[in-house]
Amino acid sequence: MDDDNRVQWVYQAPDRQELEKRYDVWANEYDRDLQNSFGYIGPRLCAEHFAKHVPGDAHILDAGAGTGLVGIELARLGYCNIDGMDMSQGMLDEARKKGVYGELRQLILGEPLSYKDGEFDAVISVGVLTLGHAPASSLDELVRVVRANGHVIYSLRPDCTAPTDSVRSTLSWKVRVAGR
Repeated sequence: MDDDNRVQWVYQAPDRQELEKRYDVWANEYDRDLQNSFGYIGPRLCAEHFAKHVPGDAHILDAGAGTGLVGIELARLGYCNIDGMDMSQGMLDEARKKGVYGELRQLILGEPLSYKDGEFDAVISVGVLTLGHAPASSLDELVRVVRANGHVIYSLRPDCTAPTDSVRSTLSWKVRVAGR
């Protein structure tokens, strides 16, 4: 399957269980497909933005870590206290190989996360809040696991996430709550 068709195949998963399976299958080719075939620079751009707001000694959660592309970029910028979570064990296995994460957990955004309230100084989530993946309601848990006055930094793909008033108000509310 070529790279473009593989992306469509993943995005067309009918449910969360199938989405997880498809990411497990794609995991060992994911980095090559995204970086070489698509020139994907989202992790680098988001990590650079993150670094403007979050101190270098922060305890960070990479929510939807995938194969660890964001973790690599954060480590390049000097961050060394990074944990990650993802729904796909195959993706987490690839992320572990990068050697930049302290702890990796298989968890699902949109469901309760097994982290304590305020456990992290910051959360970064790149390429996850998108069509058929993590819902906007995932931000409730991300805000919960970040300390007061911490940071939740995420990306949204405008071509895959309809900018409806409901999405805008959900995201706006989360930003206010995170600032407590």
